[in-house]
Amino acid sequence: MTLNTAIASAAEGKASPGTDHFVMTVRCSDGIGVIATVTKALADCNANVTESATYSDPSTGQFFMRSEFEIPADPHAKRVVDAALEFCRVRRDMTIEVTPSSRRSKVLLMVSKADHCLQDLLYRHRIGELDMDIPAVVSNHDDLRPLVEWHGIPFHYLPITKDSKAKQEAALLELIEREAIDLVVLARYMQILSPAICAKLPGRVINIHHSFLPGFKGAKPYHQAHSRGVKIVGATAHYVTSDLDEGPIIDQEVERVDHTYTPERLVSIGRGIESRVLARAVRDHIHRRVFLNEGRTVVLK
Repeated sequence: MTLNTAIASAAEGKASPGTDHFVMTVRCSDGIGVIATVTKALADCNANVTESATYSDPSTGQFFMRSEFEIPADPHAKRVVDAALEFCRVRRDMTIEVTPSSRRSKVLLMVSKADHCLQDLLYRHRIGELDMDIPAVVSNHDDLRPLVEWHGIPFHYLPITKDSKAKQEAALLELIEREAIDLVVLARYMQILSPAICAKLPGRVINIHHSFLPGFKGAKPYHQAHSRGVKIVGATAHYVTSDLDEGPIIDQEVERVDHTYTPERLVSIGRGIESRVLARAVRDHIHRRVFLNEGRTVVLK
């Protein structure tokens, strides 16, 4: 079957007024004509591409593409596009996902006692800057319940001890399944997820930490950094894997400091950087801009 035949067999009826908007992500082996294959398929369906970004990785031989397009708001038009993209999948062995732009990701936030990242995400969500749904916030402490419930979001207190970790994570997984969670964000959740739970949620858990790791592990990293006279501080947002704090990096930021900065000032600067970096990583993920590329990520802006 040719592309034109596939399109013609799917096209029935007349388009209704208005347009539907979609986000399309593509991943496949790189090669000549990859972009042309996809863009021609969309053009033949009268789809209007409003944004597009691509990257060809010479080290892995992989091609990545993210596009936004619009078509007439009509089921027939969507069937035509689906048929055309299915032809592309088969012809070039592509992984293609098409998602309505209006679909909001369901994001579960996890936190312990530090509230700066949580506060920032809740505020950005409340003003519409992060267009996602937050069905729940989970914490191993009860301290931040008033803040979460003030935002009208259910708060789940799941305490954890050495003996209750398996039970606590079972309850966490049950909540994730029940709420159909797309993404879990560790907004300064000071517990290590088990390898078992990491394996169940690959590419679906984002963590934030200061960028002193692995040089300054353990308690009070900013105080450790101060004692060594650091000249930059920063933060890293990454996907969680069973390798502690070594998952694929999504976003980072640093700021220059000098010998006059006290440990307390370093902590204050670090809070701001951590909040900004985590928010950017979450935004890029829910907008489907992040691709896993072996041990790294490709982030198409």
